[in-house]
Amino acid sequence: MEEEPHRRIRGVYAESTITVYQAYAPEIGLPAVREGRFPAAWKRDRMTWVKPSFLWMMYRCGWGAKPGQETVLAVEITRDGFEWALRNACLSSYVRGVHPDLATWQRQLKRAPARIQWDPERDLRLRPLPYRALQLGLSGEAVRRYADEWTVSIRDVTPLAHEIHALVRGGDLDSAARLLPPERPYPAADELLGGLRP
Repeated sequence: MEEEPHRRIRGVYAESTITVYQAYAPEIGLPAVREGRFPAAWKRDRMTWVKPSFLWMMYRCGWGAKPGQETVLAVEITRDGFEWALRNACLSSYVRGVHPDLATWQRQLKRAPARIQWDPERDLRLRPLPYRALQLGLSGEAVRRYADEWTVSIRDVTPLAHEIHALVRGGDLDSAARLLPPERPYPAADELLGGLRP
């Protein structure tokens, strides 16, 4: 079996869309699902982080149990938008050897409408794996594009999160694994990520 690269984008995608996950309080999450777009209460002037990894989202939101993250959303966005964000992104932290110097990275970070962070991928028990998953932070122009142009649909996957979590708690990891969204390596990532994989 092929060994998993240390940093690779994995996700659920179709020909023209990719699914990313976010978790919100019900007063944001439920109207978003109902309307198929983010409600007025959703802050466009703040950075928002999206994650193509379902299990990383489960780790972050505690299977939809953490306060303020009880509604888990699967947001289907255009691949064109996702790739625009990657092409216009900067790493969220300074990496010697990737950036010429700290000041150059700081300038890039200030200008970039998107930023990338690589965090340990998680297994079904939410333990860290030896390879990393992508987190994509959107701000400014990228947030507006995400909300107004890229979003194709918003689904509530909280029941799925709870169902998988119940199976994990009961020790039935095989059944839990069968319910996971079928994530696979995202194509063309090498060209898109360029210097974004230290």
